[in-house]
Amino acid sequence: MTQDDIILMADASGLSYYGMGKDRDKFVHYLAAFANLVAEHEREACAKVCEAQGEYGDEQYADAIRARGNT
Repeated sequence: MTQDDIILMADASGLSYYGMGKDRDKFVHYLAAFANLVAEHEREACAKVCEAQGEYGDEQYADAIRARGNT
């Protein structure tokens, strides 16, 4: 996710109205950190769904989902 992507999403959500005017770089930095935490949480939740499929669960898919956070 690029800084431009983060700014576009902040604009789309209306969040940019609350922080872009004061210290834009600092705001975007903390917004990116928050976005990364949310993405990490969602990846882990998806990986756990893969693992919880009983006999049909596949560790390979769970590992692939978790690995997306390392790219």
